[in-house]
Amino acid sequence: MKPLPTLTFSQYLAGGKQKQAFLKTLRETSKEVGFFYLDDHGLDTSIQKNTFELMHSFFALPAEEKLSIEMKHSPHFRGYSKVGSELTLGEQDKREQFDFMREEPTPYVHGKSPIWLKMRGSNQWPAGLPRMKQQLLAFQDKMTELSVLLLKAFAESLDQNPNVFDAGLSELPHQHTKLIRYPKQPHGSNQGVGAHKDSGFLTLLIQDEMSGLEVETDEGWLAVPPKPGTLIVNIGELLELASDGYLKATVHRVVSPQSDKDRYSCAFFLWPKLDTNVPLLSLPEHLKKQAHGPDSDPNNPLFYQVGENILKGRLRSHPDVAELHYTVHIN
Repeated sequence: MKPLPTLTFSQYLAGGKQKQAFLKTLRETSKEVGFFYLDDHGLDTSIQKNTFELMHSFFALPAEEKLSIEMKHSPHFRGYSKVGSELTLGEQDKREQFDFMREEPTPYVHGKSPIWLKMRGSNQWPAGLPRMKQQLLAFQDKMTELSVLLLKAFAESLDQNPNVFDAGLSELPHQHTKLIRYPKQPHGSNQGVGAHKDSGFLTLLIQDEMSGLEVETDEGWLAVPPKPGTLIVNIGELLELASDGYLKATVHRVVSPQSDKDRYSCAFFLWPKLDTNVPLLSLPEHLKKQAHGPDSDPNNPLFYQVGENILKGRLRSHPDVAELHYTVHIN
């Protein structure tokens, strides 16, 4: 099987013939694979290094401290999840993680607000790492800036105005960052995270030196080994929906390390604002002929309303949060 392609983002920023070559490769890659390495992306190596150092420090904290900010305490789906607490296709994922999003007061008012507005609110932070909040929120903002630029490139690759997604991304796009540790499983289950598609617009992933990520292709599972200096970019279901299926959200999974080392990664997910609908692009005829509609899965219906779509996935993946904070909704 051919390895994932590598795209060089500075070509897009350079303009001219370099930009056009980048857009052509982006369009072809996104339709055929939906996953690629991105290099020369402008994300400072020091901010990546600091983020991974913080991640290691966080997961090394005593269990009691991590559990004090367990996600089940947060109606906003923020905080720590121990190994096995998140589900994919009903099966336990063998990973522990820390989730954070935009830091803000919750605007949700019981009985007056749509239920998905409850996802907006404050994060939970460990008392033992006081620098974590400021550094990780700054990292998240940098990832947001890069993702918004990438979406402009995706728009241009489909012969759209580069600002076509701006209405859903201005002021309060839905940011979500996940720090992840996959414990070594030399003799146990190999489901680090089960096979799934990401549900937002874009995902940007930073891996450590341990392999484990795999992408589903027509020829089987393709390993995506770490490649120093690159990010991994993949398309989410809402971008597939916006392009009427021209762009491809691809099934992927993580296999637990079958060695003596844990695997660490950091995933950033970008969504439009919760109160917006997914914009439906008007593709030119030569592209429209190749768009066959988004995949249809009766067990995972896609909603055009962004907040409904996010909440659907969160409730399914985190039943403990659903039971404690969304009982009326799930009933």
